[in-house]
Amino acid sequence: MLEKVTLGIMQPYFFPYLGYFDLINRSDRWIVFDVVRYAPKSWMNRNRILHPSEGWQYVSAPVDRHAGTGLIKDVTLITPQAAHDKIQGQILHYRVAGAPYFDAVSALISQSFAGTASGLLRDLNVATLAATCAYLEIPFQPQNLSDLDLHLPEIAHAGAWALEISDALGAQAYLNPPGGKDIFHPAEWEQRGIELGFTELVSFTYPTRRYQFIEHLSIIDVLMWNPPATVKAYLDSRKSAKTA
Repeated sequence: MLEKVTLGIMQPYFFPYLGYFDLINRSDRWIVFDVVRYAPKSWMNRNRILHPSEGWQYVSAPVDRHAGTGLIKDVTLITPQAAHDKIQGQILHYRVAGAPYFDAVSALISQSFAGTASGLLRDLNVATLAATCAYLEIPFQPQNLSDLDLHLPEIAHAGAWALEISDALGAQAYLNPPGGKDIFHPAEWEQRGIELGFTELVSFTYPTRRYQFIEHLSIIDVLMWNPPATVKAYLDSRKSAKTA
């Protein structure tokens, strides 16, 4: 019997929250969903970290002002070096507050930006995912959907994208984040013989010294306060959890 291959498919997000890496850690193959229209001011070009005074603030990668009319794969960055430098300034308060892993996270951010010679937002985001996965020792070999030259049929509805991609790639199972259940038609998956599953919302709390803890911030915040082995152990503990 062939070993079950679980597929994960997501738009490429910018230093996403821990739940994104939970999905990667529970998938055997990862497809970067880059063939649909870019959504301005979304998780694709920004995320949240703690603010030095209170609450949270955005960190972002500014993109060309015409990006909203194009596909994700074509969105270009504006002055990525300036974006990198601004983010490095925005995280300095973590060092002042005594975040124990500041140096490692600062280096991870620099590594991500350094690996983006193409000037494309997609490639920067994939670089953030790859650098973070390497840091956490999560296997990660992403493939851009736009590079696969798949001949997909007409997509009948939003949930059919994942179905047709999974079918074309011969996946036995597909795993989706918990927030997207409503767009899927389970009967369609049963007809194709592909298992459809959903992760559960992550709940990972940790001390943040003088700051009030805020859940579901960027992975940047998680890694500032926690050793990589602790984060990986938490993610691994969820791999055996039953998917809904």
